[in-house]
Amino acid sequence: MEELCAAGAAAPLRTDAEEPKQGSVLFLGGNEVKSSAVVKYSSAPPQAAFARLQEKTDLKLPPANWLRDSAKLGAAGTTILGNNKKSKPFSSFGMAYDFIDSVGNDVDVVSDSENIKKLLKIPYSKSHVSMAVHRIGRTLLLDELDIQELFMRSSQTGDWTWLKEFYQRLIDQKWQRKKKSKEHWYQKAILSKFLYYSINGDGAAQPVPSTSKPHQEGPVSGESDEAGRASWPAPFEMPSSLSEEPGASNQGLKNDFVRNILWTFEDIHMLVGSNMPIFGGGRYPAVSLRLRDNNKPINVLTGIDYWLDNLICNVPELVMCFHVNGIVQKYEMIKTEDIPNLENSNFSTKVIKDIAQNILSFLKSNCTKEGHTYWLFKASGSDIVKLYDLTTLCEETEDKYQNPFTMPVAILLYKVACNMMLKKNQNKKHYGTIRTLLLNCLKLLDNGRHPQISASANYMLSELFQLDEPKKDSMDFPINGNSDESYSEEEEEMPDSDENGSYSNSSDPPDDNKAVAIIKSVGELSVPEKYKSVHRIRPSCAFPVCHDTEERCRLVLNYVLEGLKSVDSSIKKESDLPAADPSTPIPLKYEDESTSGGPECPEKQMALFLDKMGSFQKGKHSSQSGMIPGSWQYKMKLQLILKSSRAYYILSDAAMVLQKYGRALRYIKLALQCHDTYCCLSASMLPEVLMFLCQCLTLCGDIQLMLAQNANNRAAYLEEYNYQTKEDQEILHSLHRESRCQVFAWATDLSTDLECQLSVSCKCYEAAYEILLFSNLKNQNPEQHVQVLKRMGNIRNEIGVFYMNQAAAVQTERVVSKNISMTEQQLWKKSFSCFEEGIQNFESIEDATNAALLLCNTGRLMRICAQAHCAAEGDFKREFSPEEALYYNKAIDYYLKALRSLGKRDVHPAVWDSVNWELSTTYFTMATLQQDYAPLSRKAQEQIEKEVSEAMMKSLKYCDVDTVSARQPLCQYRAATIHHRLASMYHSCLRNQVGDEHLRKQHRILADLHYSKAVRLFQLLKDAPCEFLRVQLERVAFAEFQMASQNSNAGKLKTLFGALDIMAKTKGAIQLIRKELMAESEQIRKEKSSAENTSPHDSTPGLNKEEVLKLLSIFESRMSFLLLQSIKLLTSSKKKIGGVNEEEVVLKTNKQVYSLLLRATANKAMTLLERTEVILSLLEQLTPNAEASNGGVQ
Repeated sequence: MEELCAAGAAAPLRTDAEEPKQGSVLFLGGNEVKSSAVVKYSSAPPQAAFARLQEKTDLKLPPANWLRDSAKLGAAGTTILGNNKKSKPFSSFGMAYDFIDSVGNDVDVVSDSENIKKLLKIPYSKSHVSMAVHRIGRTLLLDELDIQELFMRSSQTGDWTWLKEFYQRLIDQKWQRKKKSKEHWYQKAILSKFLYYSINGDGAAQPVPSTSKPHQEGPVSGESDEAGRASWPAPFEMPSSLSEEPGASNQGLKNDFVRNILWTFEDIHMLVGSNMPIFGGGRYPAVSLRLRDNNKPINVLTGIDYWLDNLICNVPELVMCFHVNGIVQKYEMIKTEDIPNLENSNFSTKVIKDIAQNILSFLKSNCTKEGHTYWLFKASGSDIVKLYDLTTLCEETEDKYQNPFTMPVAILLYKVACNMMLKKNQNKKHYGTIRTLLLNCLKLLDNGRHPQISASANYMLSELFQLDEPKKDSMDFPINGNSDESYSEEEEEMPDSDENGSYSNSSDPPDDNKAVAIIKSVGELSVPEKYKSVHRIRPSCAFPVCHDTEERCRLVLNYVLEGLKSVDSSIKKESDLPAADPSTPIPLKYEDESTSGGPECPEKQMALFLDKMGSFQKGKHSSQSGMIPGSWQYKMKLQLILKSSRAYYILSDAAMVLQKYGRALRYIKLALQCHDTYCCLSASMLPEVLMFLCQCLTLCGDIQLMLAQNANNRAAYLEEYNYQTKEDQEILHSLHRESRCQVFAWATDLSTDLECQLSVSCKCYEAAYEILLFSNLKNQNPEQHVQVLKRMGNIRNEIGVFYMNQAAAVQTERVVSKNISMTEQQLWKKSFSCFEEGIQNFESIEDATNAALLLCNTGRLMRICAQAHCAAEGDFKREFSPEEALYYNKAIDYYLKALRSLGKRDVHPAVWDSVNWELSTTYFTMATLQQDYAPLSRKAQEQIEKEVSEAMMKSLKYCDVDTVSARQPLCQYRAATIHHRLASMYHSCLRNQVGDEHLRKQHRILADLHYSKAVRLFQLLKDAPCEFLRVQLERVAFAEFQMASQNSNAGKLKTLFGALDIMAKTKGAIQLIRKELMAESEQIRKEKSSAENTSPHDSTPGLNKEEVLKLLSIFESRMSFLLLQSIKLLTSSKKKIGGVNEEEVVLKTNKQVYSLLLRATANKAMTLLERTEVILSLLEQLTPNAEASNGGVQ
């Protein structure tokens, strides 16, 4: 048998702060029993060594110090007599309030040690058991329910009559109060005297005069029935202070135990109150003293009592003093682990362990409803233990407040929830528990009597739903439904027992249908694991899993509304208001709002800002409902309003994601109305509240912008905007009690005017930016600052584009009037101003990409201005004006700035390519206009040609033909067109130029170079056959021009065959034209046969037939001319071309082709398609000869 260690012996003096845990493992009768105790609190004086009394000391005589205060004892009758002192009916609540951390989480049972002992002795004892059981989380609170005392009170006050009737009807029909015997009081008196003798220093008995004799006969002081009864609170006497500080109530809710011990017995954790006197010092560091009548042997009940007391208080030894008729005989020292083996009191510790586990499992399996009062009852002499739900029985009466446990339970539920809420670092896993605690608290509360707790509980319930986190976080909570009961374990089905209970005066009816559960025989409690409970492991509580953001916010708003109703119902009219104490504490730890502020005084700035924004009225920072600043109603309403504002903000954000912009605007309107009320009530502005307002205004700006961009769905948005739930209306009603809620009306109205919507959106962003500036939040929240500036830049771009498009529309409508109107100029100015501000916004946050896009748009605006001046010219002989040149050059400057802003293509390839394209287009447009409408009145031809050439080359520079992208064909077409135009220009120069041979040669080379480049690029494109054909025909004309200046037949022949070769290479382009003509004729045929089956998308934009006809006519005439010239030259030429046979073949073929061509051109009835086919067949015949001729010439 192992002895307890010395550390364990000193346990009673230690507390948590000194030694976190001390305990022992006992091996008793071969069965291991684990027990450890930690003293959480002790008000006992330092342990005094006990004095051994001399033999023959007469304990009937009182010692001199009897019932007097002693430094060694503390208050007389508290410590020494505490072991026998009647426990108060709410003793467990007092402990629970003091050790709120343990309740609902770590501890299984909270109770007086006397109640624990009484439960564990049930199978051994015939005496009655009557206890109230309450559940808080996983913790059970046990309190003695003295039925006799209760009914004595009932007969005097009329309370509890329902329970008295129930008891008499079902349990003990002949109930009468049992009086305690004289022997009982005699035993108590000599025990009290013995303990006082034991602390007397000299160890001698000091008798006192016999005047104190009545003490021996009557009850010991402090033990009277009256004193006991006074501890019961009347059901209707719950003071208002209880709602503020329940622990301070003197209604029996005080923790008046000398020691509070955290006792672990096997796997059961208990918070136990004990008043057992412990002596120490010398050889025995800690012992308990017991007095025994030598004539009466120790029975099992007494042995269990002594053993459990020592285990609970971790006392290693017991000192037994034996007496006969009050005369001391001897002392005996017994170790705690030897107590179960004493003669006549032999018991198995394993059986006690099984009883403890079975009782706990039975109670946990059946006391499932938090907030309900259960009654565990065993009649005297009976073997049957019954459990009743008194709350359900009480509800059958008129008033649930007939149950005096209702309020203490509600307040304890609330306090435990509060405590869990304050542990921010680990409370997420307890959200299910907290919610259940609060819901059960609200079920018990009468909102009219306790509005503060009701409002606070509802606010905490709303706080459980994390609004600003993504919804996946809700998956942290166990998905097991969302019932209001946190514990819905199936009740263990009790197996039928055939054993007959051996009890004498059974008054139990055969079937008690009022009982929640019944233990049919106390013997069952000794059977190992007879009752099993799933509560060995901490149960996971049901927390509603909201997969939908809207559902989560709606739950929050529901709780907020209930909280607001509680607050509003408690606010009386100003005339009825009592003198309130602003410093009244309230249970929740609210943030101190006076800590905000700073050097710039944000409150004044905010007032000025709101004044500027809307209908803010100075000096109206007070409640219209008559709330007193600083009162609990004031603080709570501020918190609730802020919470509702956040919920509406999240709802608005979610609606935005779903593209329900009307609904989004309605929610942000409600959020801002809540915020407006908050501003009216609050004297100071917390930085996080200002930050939130900034976010609201930013979101409002986003919504207004989206409404502007989706104007086609305006009717649907209006319907969404005007819809309102009953809940929203009630919250708004509560807000209107405090303010008009009109400050932000300008931002939240649904306008039908596009310009107005864009303007409101811009104002929202500007307002958000102002808040960041004056509240100095810019540096604390750089991310928000960047977001707001980015949005400001974006909206200014949108407004700039809006005005720019309007200007373009005005320009197109201006047909008759040639002058630029004032309206147009105003629109340009507005657009330019917006772009400029937007560029500044983006540059301030170093957003190069967006700054480049706005510079690009400014460039586009300059081009629109240039076009306006071009349209304004309108003369027959129009020239490229200086104003056009000015605006095009400005446009070029902005595009170059955009490229400088980006730096390199890698920054943003798409934007870089876009700016390059726009720059290329501007140069190309300017060059084309200069070429087509040459300003010859102002500049020389050569200068114009030079400027055109430079602009075209710059356009080529920014036209990227090599990068594969969607724009590549456009770039290739542009480059081909530029080369074509340059070639045409040099060709024209060559024709018109006389004199300088060097310059002519240069122009000839350049024309040839650009023609060949244009051809190469047009060949890459599959959709430009006409352009390709035109370039080739110009090349033929260029060859003809060169041939005219040649003298030798050989040179002419070479040029001629070169020109024919160019014509032969147009075969691909003519094939493309034929293909498109065939597709078109097929389409027409289909339309004629089945007009109804034709879909609109089947018709493709065909060729420009006029242009094709014109080009083919030129082609035929040039081909005819070249063939005729070749026939003439070949016939007259005496020179052999690659042999006689070859010359004859070429001549013969050319004659044949020429003949066919003449016939074809003579036939006016031929269709365009037939003409292309003829040309293709002629080119087929001509191709080998052309190649041969070329070969011969070379």
